[in-house]
Amino acid sequence: MSKQRAVLAVDVGGSHVKVLVSGQTESRRAVSGPTLKPAEMVKLALRAARGWKWDVVTVGIPAPVHGGRVTSDPVNLGKGWVGFDFEAAFKAPTKVMNDAAMQALGSYDGGTMLFLGFGTGLGTALIIDGIIEPMEMGHLPFKKRTYEDYVGERARLKRGNRRWRELVTEAVEELSAALEPDSIVLGGGNATKLRKLPPKARLGDNANAFTGGFRAWAGDGRTTTA
Repeated sequence: MSKQRAVLAVDVGGSHVKVLVSGQTESRRAVSGPTLKPAEMVKLALRAARGWKWDVVTVGIPAPVHGGRVTSDPVNLGKGWVGFDFEAAFKAPTKVMNDAAMQALGSYDGGTMLFLGFGTGLGTALIIDGIIEPMEMGHLPFKKRTYEDYVGERARLKRGNRRWRELVTEAVEELSAALEPDSIVLGGGNATKLRKLPPKARLGDNANAFTGGFRAWAGDGRTTTA
């Protein structure tokens, strides 16, 4: 039996870069911010992971990712993510994923699952029978603007928690009606601010992003990206 590879999972967010290696239980973090560039992110992640050992890396980034490559810069971070060679920077085999897809993968327990991550913006992903389809539904039209404009952090601060919760419920119901998932996972830092969950929905856990990063290297044929 071959030795299981140790995986370093890196969860890149607008406020922090968080890391955890498989086999450890306590994650570590470093402060990010709106000017964070990929080379700086790698340095922060490696510094935070000092003392750990790993064979491979998974990086979750709040941006569209296709074929393991970032296709546009994150809205809430700095520039230079498109075309950046993460594998060379980490000096290890590296898989790059959309951050919502990574957390969705770690939250998945079968069937068709819709993941909605409520944080700075709205992260979205759909998993069907173990196949991940990262999505950018936060930028689809909703009311007079987009879903993200009504359920993101700026909308919550502007409209207050009560109205924000109403808008979240409405958005979840619309997306659920369109996609007909078996279950819905609500993740991201603001999901815990919801008092009542919509039908079919359960709360996720930000720590599931690390589980998703580990599962990305499982190679079991189920938890794979489309």
